Amino acid sequence: MSETIRLTAAQAMVRWLSVQMTEEGERFIDGVWAIFGHGNVAGLGEALHGIGDALPTWRGQNEQTMAHAAIAFAKGAARRRAQAVTASIGPGSTNMVTAAALAHVNRLPVLFIAGDVFASRRPDPVLQQVEDFGDGTVSANDCFRPVVRYFDRISRPEQLLSALPRALRVMTDPAECGPVCLAFCQDVQAEAFDWPEAFFAPRVWRIRRPAPDPAELAEAVALIEKARSPVIICGGGVVYSGAEAALAEFAQRYEIPVIETQAGKSALAQAHPMNLGAAGVDGSAAANAAVGAADLVIAIGTRLQDFTTGSRTLFPQARLLGINVQPWDAAKHGAVTLIADARIALEQLGKLLGERHFGVDAAARADWLAAVDAHCAAPSEPGLPTDAQVIGAAQRAAGDAIAMCAAGTMPGALKLLWQASPGGYHMEYGYSCMGYEIAGAMGLKLARPDREVLCFVGDGSYMMANSELATAVMRRIPFTVILTDNRGFGCINRLQQGCGGAPFNNLYADCRIETQPEIDYVAHAASMGAHAVRAGDIPALEAAITAARKRDIPTVIVVETTPRPGPGEGLRGAGHWWDVAVPAASGSEATKQAYARYLAMASRQSMIN
Repeated sequence: MSETIRLTAAQAMVRWLSVQMTEEGERFIDGVWAIFGHGNVAGLGEALHGIGDALPTWRGQNEQTMAHAAIAFAKGAARRRAQAVTASIGPGSTNMVTAAALAHVNRLPVLFIAGDVFASRRPDPVLQQVEDFGDGTVSANDCFRPVVRYFDRISRPEQLLSALPRALRVMTDPAECGPVCLAFCQDVQAEAFDWPEAFFAPRVWRIRRPAPDPAELAEAVALIEKARSPVIICGGGVVYSGAEAALAEFAQRYEIPVIETQAGKSALAQAHPMNLGAAGVDGSAAANAAVGAADLVIAIGTRLQDFTTGSRTLFPQARLLGINVQPWDAAKHGAVTLIADARIALEQLGKLLGERHFGVDAAARADWLAAVDAHCAAPSEPGLPTDAQVIGAAQRAAGDAIAMCAAGTMPGALKLLWQASPGGYHMEYGYSCMGYEIAGAMGLKLARPDREVLCFVGDGSYMMANSELATAVMRRIPFTVILTDNRGFGCINRLQQGCGGAPFNNLYADCRIETQPEIDYVAHAASMGAHAVRAGDIPALEAAITAARKRDIPTVIVVETTPRPGPGEGLRGAGHWWDVAVPAASGSEATKQAYARYLAMASRQSMIN
């Protein structure tokens, strides 16, 4: 008979998680972010305290934002490691649902351990329990089902014997990778069970590298060889595969231009001669011209979000080759598929392709980069700086840093303007979640302690979620926050007007208020222990960024910016339409004109799925 050990279900969970290892000899689950409540403090809380540094626990300020930190850690670690997040029954757990959706959209691993109702149902309804009049099995945690890759409710201790390995399999599978939710009934957490000792033997989880099917590989080779002007779209899968060097060599060898998605940006350094910058809605003139003229688009590791494709108007003329570990993504837009790991696919394509040289428009690349430099130059006249001028200041002061952001104006501006060094870009734009930025900067710095982290955040996002600044101060996690204050939601205000609407309910000046708010962001950030300063102009901003490197706590630099339009046509070029539905009936002349433009662009959309 095999040896057993008597542990509570919670103790067994944390012991098992503590010995799940990467190929590099590190814990796959780095640790656990926790806010305790009655649904997890007695069971899981006791177990986490008992295991100590073998699986460390960190306290956050908000369930959603500590989950954002865990997600940013996983992204910064290129999905090679992850973190867990636990919260209590009720609002604690449902607060994490937004973060779960963020991880799901971005294909990032995080383990949600959500407190749940009593499996025994003895105290029903327990405090914070959601009751369904027609289904006694429902709990609030069912909200996680659509936004995680794997969901399980642990209603008996021995269910962990199968649930935990399933959870880690999903989180380490390059094709299925995403968040997992284990809804852990609170009474079951505290129940004891005789566990097989073999269950706690250390296990190494290897990241699979699927090789292409020979027939698909041959079809892909033939497609590329017949092409006249191919273009590569580089997505996040290039980074998660560790295929950066393979992409650089492949693009250079065959002289194929490379354009970037938000997740793929910095896989290829901006200095690489084949890099034409961003694609699509927030794309460069050089990139959009190249892909607009391409007869073959090679989409590597991308899910082809609407920003990348100009809402399906940017390259309807081109054949599409989808290289991806996930068939769902590879087959989009009627693509010819090559289901494989990005690095393996590029290496095998390179062995089979002939000595072709397609060519890149070096002049267009040079013109675009010159326009970027001019756009980001320090202002020569007085007045509030633009977002582009703020980006230029950060580039000059800390060009090798990792620029990170999530929502508002800055994601599009950074994608277009930030000239990234290898690995120097981190953007959450699959879900474009306001409030990700500060917590995300903390998680990113934990994953990449060797790199300087610049967090760009607007005043709107800062107001939504800023409390993890206090956590970063407590844990002495340094990063630099550049807080651009344009007194409201400047990005969506511009979109509103671009769709023919009147300025309404976005900038504070256009809201139904009695008093214009005068928020002292410097004092607010300082009250949580961060070093906070106001930069009155661009030279002061550059100096503040430089000075921040000396500190072991977060630095918040507040700079007022203009809400006027961002980068214009000279930088973006054609093909950057975004499908945002415009009212078909309106008394506004501006809306009527916007609707006419909308119909004209919508007629160009490809409908092939």
